[in-house]
Amino acid sequence: MISVPHLRRGPDAISPTALYTGETWVRHGLSHPELGTSQGRLFFEALRPTMALSRALGGPTLEGLLLSRHRIIDGLLADAITAGTVSQVVEVACGMSPRGWRFATRHGDDLVYVEADLPAMAARKRDALARMDSLTDRHRVADLDVLRDGGPGSFSELIAGLDSTAGTAIITEGLTSYLSDEQVEAVWRRFADALHGFPAGLYLSDLRLAGEGRDPVEQVFNAGLGAFVRGKIYPHFASEAAAAAALVGAGFDEALLHRGDRHPAAELSGDAGAALIHVIEGRTGAAGVALEGDAAR
Repeated sequence: MISVPHLRRGPDAISPTALYTGETWVRHGLSHPELGTSQGRLFFEALRPTMALSRALGGPTLEGLLLSRHRIIDGLLADAITAGTVSQVVEVACGMSPRGWRFATRHGDDLVYVEADLPAMAARKRDALARMDSLTDRHRVADLDVLRDGGPGSFSELIAGLDSTAGTAIITEGLTSYLSDEQVEAVWRRFADALHGFPAGLYLSDLRLAGEGRDPVEQVFNAGLGAFVRGKIYPHFASEAAAAAALVGAGFDEALLHRGDRHPAAELSGDAGAALIHVIEGRTGAAGVALEGDAAR
């Protein structure tokens, strides 16, 4: 069993995985030190023996999963920006992700990047970015409850404040595992509907498929991960085809799933954690014509 320090839980509590993930990115050179936290360092060290044992047994590590999904999402977003289909990004449930800082630094005035999360995490992220001198009118942080139907702090309010003439990407990383099937499909419908309001739309997210993780070592890993976050971890859909069909059913014009242990952007190291994750690529409008692959629907 994984033993971790106590962290307050509640509707706006900061997840241990958000802090652990932030520390993972810092330690692998993907982030700024200001986006690491003392709690994240504590969690990282607490999990180190468990991850080392899993790795020694040929099993997955949380680091392998996190790094694979992050690098693949980065690669797909970079491709869309380079192709000229995206010039505006909303990262939902951003946590301590360094992506906004890195992409805003790289693209400057050519990109608008909005990070969004529940108020406690948004405040922490806003403070960190202010210390990094990264906050501008083109890189900002918004309070957001993605499950709220409308009003202040809702996704519809956030989207209404964006440039409707700009190709837009929505990113979620680490969010779907905390949502039920019904919540995931509702969020996907909300995202697809919003992206149809822009000339080109791109949705990128990680996804754990329900049909995977049956190896005994992986089952122990999954149980430990659930204990770590002190809550249920939800996998979704039995196959890539079922997930792609659900994305199209939610309103995306085309959908593709990238497996974490096969995509070149992941900089694969042989960690079995990469095989536990897929990255979704859903497109609307003009962005849809660029999508190719056997898993597209």
